[in-house]
Amino acid sequence: MPGWHGEGMEFLIGLICLVIIAVVIVAWVASLYNGLVRSRNGYQNAFAQIDVQLTRRHDLIPNLVETAKGYLKHERETLEAVTAARTAAMTAQANAARNPGDPAAMQGLSGAENGLTQALGRLFAVSEAYPDLKANQNMMQLSEELTSTENRVAFARQGYNDAVLAYNNKRETFPGSLLAGPFGFHKAALLEIDDPGKREAPRVQF
Repeated sequence: MPGWHGEGMEFLIGLICLVIIAVVIVAWVASLYNGLVRSRNGYQNAFAQIDVQLTRRHDLIPNLVETAKGYLKHERETLEAVTAARTAAMTAQANAARNPGDPAAMQGLSGAENGLTQALGRLFAVSEAYPDLKANQNMMQLSEELTSTENRVAFARQGYNDAVLAYNNKRETFPGSLLAGPFGFHKAALLEIDDPGKREAPRVQF
């Protein structure tokens, strides 16, 4: 009996130790998982700020085109290019908003926004030859709002890229790398801007 009692106590102590170890492991895994979730939510929320500013940018363009239309009667192709570029940018924005961080979606957004910036650049270049348009109060106000919005887009994009970098570092380094693949934490893509003109807000002066 004394021997059995001793063996029973050892078994019980061993069982308790196993339970404690299991609890510690589960808590550790849960902490890693929750950290990845918070990091992913962080860059997705950061993209939402970009989404807001891009919407504001796109909303300014119809008024810009409408104002310019009255003066640029012989520049129909330039105005149509701006409108088409806006439509493409809005489509790319919607795709990216559905899946922030997706490489294809972010590449598409980058390309479309660069295309829109180039189209706007051509519009502003053409407008230089029309003094009355440059002096138009509505055009001046729209250009100022556009410049302000471009600054906000750049700021929001930097915040997003910082959040993506933090997330990718967490999922690619130990111990986060142990859970990233099995639990579907895919690598997020930065919002890269290849066009140098997009790195700064377009400087349009009317």
